[in-house]
Amino acid sequence: MNLLKSLIAVGLVTVFSRVLGFVRDMIIACMFGAGMVTDSFFVAFKLPNLLRRIFAEGAFSQAFVPLLSEHKSMQNIALTKIFLAKVSGLLTFALILVTGIGILTTPWVVLITAPGFSNTSDQFALTMSLLRIMFPYILFISLTAFFGAILNTWNYFIVPAFAPILLNISIIVFSLFTAPYFHPPVIALAWGVICGGILQFIYQLPFLKKLGLLVLPCFNICDKSIWRLISQMSSAIISVSLNQLSMIFNTVLASFLEIGSVSWMYYADRLMEFPTGVLGVTLSTILLPSLSKTLVSGQNEEYSCLIDWGLRLCLLLAIPSAIALGILAKPLIIVLFQYGKFNAFDVAMTQRSLLAYSIGLVGLILVKVLAPGFYARQDMKTPLKIAICTLLATQVMNLAFISSLKHAGLSLSIGLSACLNTGLLYWQIRKKHFFQPQPGWRIFFIRVFFSVLVMGASLVGILNISPDWTLGGMPERIFRLIAVLISGISVYGVMLFIVGFRSCDFSRLTQVH
Repeated sequence: MNLLKSLIAVGLVTVFSRVLGFVRDMIIACMFGAGMVTDSFFVAFKLPNLLRRIFAEGAFSQAFVPLLSEHKSMQNIALTKIFLAKVSGLLTFALILVTGIGILTTPWVVLITAPGFSNTSDQFALTMSLLRIMFPYILFISLTAFFGAILNTWNYFIVPAFAPILLNISIIVFSLFTAPYFHPPVIALAWGVICGGILQFIYQLPFLKKLGLLVLPCFNICDKSIWRLISQMSSAIISVSLNQLSMIFNTVLASFLEIGSVSWMYYADRLMEFPTGVLGVTLSTILLPSLSKTLVSGQNEEYSCLIDWGLRLCLLLAIPSAIALGILAKPLIIVLFQYGKFNAFDVAMTQRSLLAYSIGLVGLILVKVLAPGFYARQDMKTPLKIAICTLLATQVMNLAFISSLKHAGLSLSIGLSACLNTGLLYWQIRKKHFFQPQPGWRIFFIRVFFSVLVMGASLVGILNISPDWTLGGMPERIFRLIAVLISGISVYGVMLFIVGFRSCDFSRLTQVH
């Protein structure tokens, strides 16, 4: 299997999904702006998303994929299906329990995660209503991620990558066509989230059936393989939960700041998630099953080469992305969001948050390569220890930055802590002799540095001669932005070719069967 081709294919699907996500956010910004209503929605939407990352893409997948790779390589398909049925039963039971508790304890959940909202009774009540509607989303999206982990292990990468598109379509449809029928209209967004979760859940079932891996849940807590999974998950859950606690603490602090702070951070985070999702999450999705397979097959050298390949590819794309995001922050926000109720002040405030986030973009992406290196080895304790250090450092930075930088300080602490997380993971993976860098890193950095330098200079030059970005309608603005982005990408691509990079340098054929 050519990993570069898989990465490009999944990356293109992810790009389409993220672009559609921007369309979704543009509609939300235009219809609802950045204020009390959107703050309530984003807080309510964030909570089930945080739980999803714990029960789905986070701790569960990190513990589940290596064990599934073992079963696939060492057991027959019948035993693998039994294992899947038992895991499905455990996950479904846990998710129903969490969803029920979440709905029943909604007032306390909102009070803990956004205590500043309690000062405004209307905002507190709206957040509770939205959260009660959206909490079942955790059930559907986590089972969707469970199905996706199975498909990824069988190299069906594109199918799970397409699923988020359905969520974006659902929210867009509900926003445009049903909002006037709800009171308040923002309730339509919550129902769009639920419908999107159900669609993603149903969408992957035919593909599992085609593989013969669609099984009915079977609850058997006494099974040894299930206890092994629970044991692996326990450390992973704590590790992922600590990472997500930083986001919760930031929401808590932002709820005490100026109205709109939660929304400004959300819109900036959405722009950050584009390169993080397209590159970081895509690479992590492909690398974790591949790394697990190399270890099951005893190919430790191939394991090290895969991490080296992932790190180089990340840096090649993450560094220019971070520079471009910082330079183009204001034009991006104006073109994508400054319509309707989203005004120039909202642009300025979102820009501050985005600039702060961009400082940690490289770290946020590199974590997606380094962390799977530990999870594939079923080493959950090392990332846990690092997560504790990162959490403490984040909160110290929050307290240091929030008084002077306000919401931008919270974004900056997330970015800097991601860099710290990356540094500690790299230190440990080298200290444990899991990873040995391949030759050529010095010349690699020199080539990337000069290429990024020329690209950055070209973008600054283009912006200096560009007319005001607020001029013209949405189509004209988008066309101009696309032209600038293509120019920057072209300059960077030409420079990479001039300094000696070729596509064959990054082709990666896995030798694991």
